[in-house]
Amino acid sequence: MASKNIDRILKLPLKHSFFLFGPRQVGKTTLIKNSFGLDSCLIYDLLIPEELRRLKMNPGRFRDEIIYRDSKYTHVFIDEVQKLPEILDEIHYLLENMKKPPAFILSGSSARKLKRSNANMLGGRAFSFSLFGLTHLELMPSSKFSLYRSLEFGSLPAIYLLSMGGDENAEVGVREQSQDAILALRSYVNTYIKEEIQMEALVRNLDAFTEFLKLAADENTNVLNYSNIASDIGVSSATVKEYYQILEDTLLGFYLRPYSSRLRKKLSKHPKFYFFDTGVARALQQKLSLELTPKTKEFGKAFEHFVIKEFIYTANYLNPDYKFSYYRTENNAEVDLIIEAPTGKVFAVEVKASDTPKNSELKGLKSFKTLVPKASLICASLAEKRYKLDEDIWVYPWQEVFDVVFKQV
Repeated sequence: MASKNIDRILKLPLKHSFFLFGPRQVGKTTLIKNSFGLDSCLIYDLLIPEELRRLKMNPGRFRDEIIYRDSKYTHVFIDEVQKLPEILDEIHYLLENMKKPPAFILSGSSARKLKRSNANMLGGRAFSFSLFGLTHLELMPSSKFSLYRSLEFGSLPAIYLLSMGGDENAEVGVREQSQDAILALRSYVNTYIKEEIQMEALVRNLDAFTEFLKLAADENTNVLNYSNIASDIGVSSATVKEYYQILEDTLLGFYLRPYSSRLRKKLSKHPKFYFFDTGVARALQQKLSLELTPKTKEFGKAFEHFVIKEFIYTANYLNPDYKFSYYRTENNAEVDLIIEAPTGKVFAVEVKASDTPKNSELKGLKSFKTLVPKASLICASLAEKRYKLDEDIWVYPWQEVFDVVFKQV
């Protein structure tokens, strides 16, 4: 609803069945309705208890309704399909046996429940896409982008637009107008991330999982130590790994794996984890009441989180064949993001929330150059204009790095 006038990068196929997964409130339903309109879609909303109960009692009724539907319905839209996995068997039958089956649009907050129940994923008869919060590339054309709002409140469409508080040009100092966004974020964390995960029977010990969420948010962007987290909440390391897997499977976050090399240089073997949204991470950390202040450690972490998230989700839309990792040696030389393009081009990107990054802060880039001599060394920063530190390292305004990396797409 809130993102109705914002053009999303992800373009959905108009004549082919597909799954569209993503966390709640990222705009899946809005994107589908904007792409297909309501007149051509026969809609089944499984969030409506009566609709879900009706189809559970008689799944075969769904098949009849599709076969004998009005011919104006070229598409069938099923929202929150993971709530009724058995309906996918009916869809499979219809795709196989109808002369002119409709295109099925299957939306859900996660594929995890479908996979856990061994649901019929239609054997390649439906494409699969993921949708995330608004990116800066989607917001900039509408003049609604603010870096500070994105760092503090994240990019869930309704919450991000609430954070504007009626002033689209405000940057620092918008908090007085953003209390509704803070309340919405807290509600999102409490009612969706905590309660709905339990409702889907993904965890048995909700108290331990709730403690885990806070610790996982505190460890956001850091190299993971499962044993330390397990010790803090009184569960096994295997349980902590399962909790992280839940977050990944429900698209509430993603792993950034360490860069791997065939050379003998000793590199980190442990992943990092990033929540899917900066605002959600801050809500889980219980820091929404604190304003993010430039030139602080918290601001720097949020900026790193934001830039890396933007790269990974933009690539997901434009070209999923990009590979992402981070670089860290046993001597703690580190680069925030290594990007391997399908062409073989490698970019080493260090993220600095500074308008004047210095050579002494970018030693990790130099270290990576010894491993991959042809890599492009880049610092994504708050600088107003790009400049070169030496013959190897370019400092860019962070927005320009996306053009450099994705210009071949």
